Amino acid sequence: MNRLLLLALVASPALADATIGGKTVECYCTDKTGSRLELGEMTCLQVDGKMFMAQCQMSLNVPMWRKISDGCLSSSLPQSLRPTINSGSIAS
Repeated sequence: MNRLLLLALVASPALADATIGGKTVECYCTDKTGSRLELGEMTCLQVDGKMFMAQCQMSLNVPMWRKISDGCLSSSLPQSLRPTINSGSIAS
């Protein structure tokens, strides 16, 4: 019985859509362009000149953005316009 209760508590965020009056109410967040982001998804937000990572979560039955960390993740690498000084040690 305790395992079933634990499983129900762990799985509850995945079952975030609700049924009210026989109609399914979808729970999700939107970004600044109006694009839909599902519960649990993370994005970079800029508010009052500050950038931070935020996750779409539920709070009091309302989807909202919760700050996860300062700054934003980036997948880009800075590109150097100058060639390396000693490129002889680089194997091809």
